Amino acid sequence: MSSTTDKIKGAANKAVGKAKQGLGEATDDAELKSKGKLQEAKGHMQKATGDAKSAIKKAGDL
Repeated sequence: MSSTTDKIKGAANKAVGKAKQGLGEATDDAELKSKGKLQEAKGHMQKATGDAKSAIKKAGDL
């Protein structure tokens, strides 16, 4: 995957994860809230991967 793809997927997972957490909070669904936290964390990791790929590419271009 390209760095841009990782960043986009990361942002999407973070947004969906936050929505799941909010819905879980509103409906008092601990499982949904937990799944939302995990998905948001996955999004953070995907974005970090994309950022690292970008940094490596930039360093290689020097």
